[in-house]
Amino acid sequence: MNPETPMRWIYWLGWISFGAAFRTLFGLKIVGEENLISEGPVLIASNHQSFLDPPLIGNLYKTEMTYLARKTLFVGFGKWLYPQWNAIPVDQDRPDMGSLKTIIRKLKEGERVLVFPEGERTLNGDIGEAAPGIGLIAVKSGAVIQPVKISGAREALPRGSGKIRFARITVTVGKPIRLTPEELKAAKGKEDYDRIAKRIMSAIREL
Repeated sequence: MNPETPMRWIYWLGWISFGAAFRTLFGLKIVGEENLISEGPVLIASNHQSFLDPPLIGNLYKTEMTYLARKTLFVGFGKWLYPQWNAIPVDQDRPDMGSLKTIIRKLKEGERVLVFPEGERTLNGDIGEAAPGIGLIAVKSGAVIQPVKISGAREALPRGSGKIRFARITVTVGKPIRLTPEELKAAKGKEDYDRIAKRIMSAIREL
């Protein structure tokens, strides 16, 4: 789904419903909205606090984007719903190159893709380390990287809890990171991908 295409009704329904809930229940505040890249392929990299995170990031944009979701969610009604919301199934226990290749392809097709470099939701609120996969995606796709930091979502819906709490949520958008042609050409292996991944996580922590 090209990000310039108007939202399909099923995506719009989720977008408008989550957006209204976030603003009403959690007083959602967006900081740095002027930094958003709204045209062309964008690799959005965010810390991961809660199940609320994907729709929180999705509400930054007024057009569709692509998400990653645990493959265990693609059962029953979710097997139909999550693909309608542009979710790509990922095996968190055994990540494979197939998922990475799909993300890279989506970016090369001009789409906007959300990735959580930590791979899983935080337990204590700290921002963890990134897997080298985000660096590989950044290099192979050549897409602009949009760092985003979420605060308060863990308090609203912590990992391991099914109970919503009323907490103030803030989403901060950082200045985009653009890897130079020289950086892209020089990145050849895991050490280079890891270095880029650390640079991305550092940008998120600083927000």
